[in-house]
Parts: sequence; C-alpha cells; structure tokens
Amino acid sequence: MGRKDCLFFTWVLVFCFVWVGECGVTYDRKAIIINGQRRILMSGSIHYPRSTPDMWEGLVQKAKDGGLDVIQTYVFWNGHEPSPGVYNFEGQYDLVRFIKTVQNAGLYVHLRIGPYICAEWNFGGFPVWLKYVPGISFRTDNGPFKAAMQGFTQKIVQMMKSESLFESQGGPIILSQIENEYGPESRAFGSAGHNYMTWAAKMANSLGTGVPWVMCKEDDAPDPVINACNGFYCDYFTPNKPYKPTMWTEAWSGWFTEFGGTVHKRPVEDLAFAVARFVQKGGSFVNYYMIFMLENAYFLTNLAGLIREPKYGHLRDLHKAIKLSEKALVNADATITSLGSYQQAHVYSSEAGGCAAFLANFNTNSYAKVLFNNMHYDLPPWSISILPDCRNVVFNTAKVGVQTSQMQMLTENDQLLSWETYDEEVASLSDSSTITAVGLLEQVNVTRDTSDYLWYMTSVDISPSEAFLRGGQSPSLVVQSSGHALHVFINGQLAGSSYGSSKNRDFTYNGNVNLRAGTNRIALLSVAVGLPNVGTHFETWNTGVLGPVVLHGLNEGRRDLSWQKWSYQAHFDAPQGNEPLALDMGSMGKELGGDASKISLMKRSVSTVCADVSERHPTLQNFHIESEGKSEEVHRPKVHLHCANGQSISAINFASFGTPLGTCGSFKQGACHSASSHSTLEKRCIGQQKCAVAITTNNFGGDPCPNVLKRVVVEAVCTSTSQSNSQG
Repeated sequence: MGRKDCLFFTWVLVFCFVWVGECGVTYDRKAIIINGQRRILMSGSIHYPRSTPDMWEGLVQKAKDGGLDVIQTYVFWNGHEPSPGVYNFEGQYDLVRFIKTVQNAGLYVHLRIGPYICAEWNFGGFPVWLKYVPGISFRTDNGPFKAAMQGFTQKIVQMMKSESLFESQGGPIILSQIENEYGPESRAFGSAGHNYMTWAAKMANSLGTGVPWVMCKEDDAPDPVINACNGFYCDYFTPNKPYKPTMWTEAWSGWFTEFGGTVHKRPVEDLAFAVARFVQKGGSFVNYYMIFMLENAYFLTNLAGLIREPKYGHLRDLHKAIKLSEKALVNADATITSLGSYQQAHVYSSEAGGCAAFLANFNTNSYAKVLFNNMHYDLPPWSISILPDCRNVVFNTAKVGVQTSQMQMLTENDQLLSWETYDEEVASLSDSSTITAVGLLEQVNVTRDTSDYLWYMTSVDISPSEAFLRGGQSPSLVVQSSGHALHVFINGQLAGSSYGSSKNRDFTYNGNVNLRAGTNRIALLSVAVGLPNVGTHFETWNTGVLGPVVLHGLNEGRRDLSWQKWSYQAHFDAPQGNEPLALDMGSMGKELGGDASKISLMKRSVSTVCADVSERHPTLQNFHIESEGKSEEVHRPKVHLHCANGQSISAINFASFGTPLGTCGSFKQGACHSASSHSTLEKRCIGQQKCAVAITTNNFGGDPCPNVLKRVVVEAVCTSTSQSNSQG
C-alpha cells in the first residue's frame, strides 16, 4: 500500500468514526449507503401501538409486497413510561418484537425516537407526568426537560443495542431520528430553541448507534445529522449541506379528518406524481405517512388490514419502475432538457449505471406529445413517465392500470345483538370517589389523563322569593370552558351541551336552566377529546371548566359560582367485557343523542371491482432485457380483476373494449364499442377469484375502430364462494 493509499485509508476510517461509528451505514450526497452500496429506499410508516402484535406480520408483509424497503415508526414515550421509572414494553408496546418482525420480513427500520413525536397522538407522545416535573419547559433549552428527554432516548438506544438491532450490529435499524418537526418551534424559541436543537443532535450522536441520525423539518440540523423534508410535495427540498442525501421522511398520502370537518382524499395519480418528481430531482429516500392508520392510510385500510386499491397496486408498480432505474439514479447526476413549455426530461446516464429517464408534463390540463431520443412519447397532464433504459416507458404516474375496489358494509348476525340503554343518574355518583375544593380545578391536573371525563359538581340555593319562580323568565347559566366539550345537568336532568373545535378549544355555554326553590344540584361533565400534541409550550395549555361559571336572571342580578365549593369525580363504571367488536355506530351521535337499537354488527366486504386499462398502457414486463442475445417477448397490457380471499367473480355488470365513458359504478358505452366485450370477460373471469385478459383485437373479436386509441373497462361483482356455490 503506497503513501497515497494509506492516507486515503486513514481518511475513510476517520470519516466512518466521525459520521456513524462504523461503516455499515453511511451516506453521501446521492443516497444512504448500506454496506458500501447506495440505495434508493422506499419506506412506509406503521405505528406499532396502532395495531396488535398479531397483525404486525401481515401488515409488514403487505408493505414488502408493495415494494417497500423500510418500515418507519415513532417510539411512544407515554405508552412506554406511563409513570416515572415504570416501563411498559408489553403487548402493543413490545417495540423489540415489532422491530424483529420487520427484520424477519427482510426489511429495514427507520426508528424515530423523538421522543417528541406529534404523530396525531395524545400529548405528542409525552407522558402526562412530564408536565408536572418541577421547573420543566418542553422542547427548549431547559434542564429538567433535557434530562428527562435524554434519559428516555438513552433507554431506547440501550434496549436496541442489547438486542443487536442497529444495522451496525447486524440488525435492521438503518436510521434514527431525534426530535421531530422542530424547525417552527426553534424559530419561535429563538436562541434557546437553537441551543436545544444543537444539544439534542450532539446528545444523539454521542450514543454510538452506528447509523445516521435524521432531523425532519430542521433546516439548520448540524453535521452529521441529516435534515429531511415533510409535506405533500418535497421536490423543492435541498438538504442543508451538499454532501447529505435528499430525504422525504413524511410523504403525506392524505390528511386526518376532524369531527364535522372535510374528509381529505388524495388521488393516487397525484401522490405517484409527487414521489416520481422527488426521485426525478435526486431524492433517494421516500416514506409514506401513513401506510396503516385505520382509514387514513395509503396502502391498507381498516383494522383488518385490507388492501386499498388502486393506491396499493399503482404505487407498487411505481416502486418497481424506480428500482429498475436505481443503478442509474445513484451513479449519475441528472441532465435536464426542455421538451416544451411545460415538459422536461431528466436523464441519468453513466457507464456504471446505464441510462434512465423521467419525462414530465407539468401542464395540469393538456396532453403533450414530445420528442425524446428521436422517439415520440405521449404524456398525460400532470404526469411523469419512467424509462429505465431511456427508451421504453414502464410506468406513467397518471395511468392507473390496477383495479378499483368498492367496499360494502354487510349486516352480520343481527339476531345475536340485543342492546339496552340507560341514563346514568348524576345523583348516584359516589361521594367516596369525589374530591372537594374551593374554586374550579384544571381538568388534567385532576385526572392526570386517566380519563377523558371530569364531573364538576356544586349546588346553589334558590330563595322562594325569586321572581322567576312566579312566572318570570328562567335564569341562564353561562360557563366558560377551555375545551373540548361540556354537558350541563341541573338536578340530574340534561340542560344542554356545547363544544369547541380543533382550531379553538375555548367555548362558552349559555343556556336557560330550570331551577326550583331550595337546593339545586349543578353537574358539569367536561369532556377532553385528547390532549394537545403540537405548539409552543403546549404543556401550559389548560383544559376543562376554568370559569367563570355565572347564573344570570336572579333577583340579585348575577351570581358567580366560580369560587364556591365544587366536587369532582373522574371515574364511573364501564360495561363489563373486553371482546373486540366491529360495529356500525351510524345511528349514534359523537357527543349527544342516538338510537342504540340501530347499532349493528357489520363485516366489510369487497362487492364490486373495476378496471380501466388502455391498449397502450405501459407495463413493466415490456422493459427489454437482453438475455442470450434475445429480447424478451413484448407483452400486451392486460386488464386484471381480483376478488378477496373466499370470493369469486359472479357477474360482469359492464364491459367495453373501445372508447367507453364514465367511472366505476357509472360506466357506459362510447362511440366505439366491441360487441364481444361482455362475453369475452364473462368467459375468462366468471367463477374465478382473479383473472387477466390481454388487450388485443383478437381477444375482443376484431378492431371496432382502427387508428383510435382504445381502452377496456370492466365492472365485476365479487360474491363469497360459498354463496356462489349455493346459488349454482
């Protein structure tokens, strides 16, 4: 080894030591490097406490089958340390088991320790007891907070090390995250925020995990921490140093729904476009947030883990196309060429990686025909075509070739359900379980988040001489609350309710109350719909009835009840049993009202599947690979139908090869239609769980309209196999 070689070897050793401790996982400006190999990594978020251990294997396998390389999860401090020094790593909080499940599937892990996580999770993942540590101030340069945060971070890192779960130990964890989306808070806190952020980065790196640390939405993340992007689109994002990879830690596949608010949906065409655009511009790590989170998911839907089409299949094909281009992407820089006013080509070409191209049309309304490498390509509006060999299109973000599934909720065993309703007597609340204090107490300080409910109870004496008792207007009760909802009971009877919103938790209840001469009991049931999980100093935000509580319309004018004696109760009896049920609760209200007799046990079933595929639909099978001097046979696009397990295709409601119109559930024939469309699909698909029919003129009885681009659309009915057999 010459002197120059020795110097290079020494530099590599220093580089590995300074950046990640060992050479198992490093990075450069192009990508994360695992065991010396640059990787384009596709990831998805699955939060282990949001499912059960028995579900983990199936969820992870579906993620793998969908083309993902990495599973990303937060670590949930409030679940793991419910009280100081008392830890829980059992059941849904068995973090080690979850990570080993991912490892057994052959996938990597991005562990977002935080320990602040936001995550649409109560209190942002912080345990409530943290709020009451003397002198604490969350997420800033504060000694008590930093001590608690460091203690939990060290606890998790040591647990991972003891189980050899970091990649540097042969485990699946290739990345860790410290803090979470701290940029806005850092700016709000000023120098104290910057000091805290740099301390957190230094603390994390001192733990010697052997893998890189990430900070998302933190533009000034200090070396060697990688700063990353979160959002609906991240093609604008550039890391803060030229030697760091371009990472997207949260590609938002939708948005959560607020009660009474808009239901947000993101078409898969737009999500695929955003991901392809990010990779086209040099991005090498994309994480979908979330791939499993009840109904707010991109890959999977409800707790049964049902695949959601067409998102699952379309993105699976996107991932395959990106992987075909991986070698070129990690070994070359893009050459950008204009193909028109709104059209571009990004070409990655090198001797080491071959050639891959992304052809983009940014026009949101119009198709474009472009000339690239002496060939013509049709680009739909707002789309990107991927050419892993700079010649053949294997995927276009706007052309969805996988089926669409329509779900149906079916009543199951109604005769087994018997419901009883009862009104809880406010007067029956046990005195032994109440506390009494002068004045109104903050709700979380009383409940410590062991319950979402807190009763505020007091009494008020009404003189027989009050004018309203002799036909006057009833008094009104005005209650100021800091959230989130309130039910008012007078002498055991519901008098009214009120609630705030996610944007404004504070609200005022104002209603007339039916009081009688003598002692009247006022009971206010305050409901906290979760604790705040984001914002500056959210540990100081109050919840509950903080007053004033005032009676108006008495002979004396107004009477302030805020500083009289109040009794409090945070618990009441719940029904027995712990069996899980899937129920249709559509007849019930979120806070008030409802008809319990209409609650029914439901099962979710795929009833209808649809497909819509062009005869020129790009297919991965058409990507030519030279094998023994011969190209693979060119494959025609196919229309695919697939029912769920235990089901088969029982009917074809609609089929057309030509120029059909409409969407799934409302298809109709266009000006061009093959008369044999229906019989062709029936012959190939009836009685099958899945079928595939190549889109060729031979299969559909000839060409119904030569020189016209045609499509096949089909709507099929899926029926349980047992039901189909009994009908047969």
